[in-house]
Amino acid sequence: MIALLQRVKEASVAVDGSTRGSIGRGILIFLGVGHADTDGDADYLAKRCANHRLFEDEQGKMNLSVRETGGSALIVSQFTLLADTRKGNRPSFTAAAPPAEAERLYERFAEVLRMEIGNDRVATGVFRAMMDVHLVNDGPVTLIIESKRS
Repeated sequence: MIALLQRVKEASVAVDGSTRGSIGRGILIFLGVGHADTDGDADYLAKRCANHRLFEDEQGKMNLSVRETGGSALIVSQFTLLADTRKGNRPSFTAAAPPAEAERLYERFAEVLRMEIGNDRVATGVFRAMMDVHLVNDGPVTLIIESKRS
């Protein structure tokens, strides 16, 4: 499982012109689920996202997590994070989990993140939908966190 985190001043996701999730200051999480991922990967990665120190303290050092700052999280499913781009010019997505299992683990990730930082502080996109993602990146600060190394 892969999470691409962006520290944001605000972010939102819309489907067919209708906003489905939005947050103020916090983290935008693009989440990719692989075919070998498990509940344990979802749990581990959600806790890492909640506790990773991306926000500055009084001394200007990145020492605070989204949990500690009272920020929010917006989760967007992103199977393209599992793309294999080593051959040719068209990515292969064979490492991505089948849609039903990916959705189940995406929902589990969101549930664990809600338990970690608060139900009202987690918003989501719509799984498998074409989404318009709007964000104001803060920094910019962008990190990749993986549940396992291949």
